[in-house]
Amino acid sequence: MKIGIIGSMQFTDKMLEYRDKLNALGHEAFVTDLHKAMIGKSDEEIEKIKLHQKYNMDAIREFWNTMQGADAVLVLNLDKNGIKNYVGGNTLMEIGFAHVLNQKIFMLNPIPDMPYCKTEIEAVKPIIVNGNLDLIK
Repeated sequence: MKIGIIGSMQFTDKMLEYRDKLNALGHEAFVTDLHKAMIGKSDEEIEKIKLHQKYNMDAIREFWNTMQGADAVLVLNLDKNGIKNYVGGNTLMEIGFAHVLNQKIFMLNPIPDMPYCKTEIEAVKPIIVNGNLDLIK
């Protein structure tokens, strides 16, 4: 299965780790090419790079183009800023893209209890794998 990994770019190292785990399970997993600028950077540096990419490199459209032809996405919803299973605005948009593209939506952890986000995620009926990548089929 061809699977895009999405989530906060603060989790770039984890995205690469999960890409490798999925590939070892026989999937063709990928992350945005924009991740390369974030490797080995601090959270503050990643935030600056992320904003530059959004405003100057059309990062949202770049990932839309990358998603074409994928079968699914894996949402890496890890804890961030004191929020359990965090899903940010950009990730929410990518979940919507996957839904419109009829891709399966897998979430590593349960849906976060976040205003303006929870019901939208529930509506696309993601498959919660609770960290068990063997459930991705």
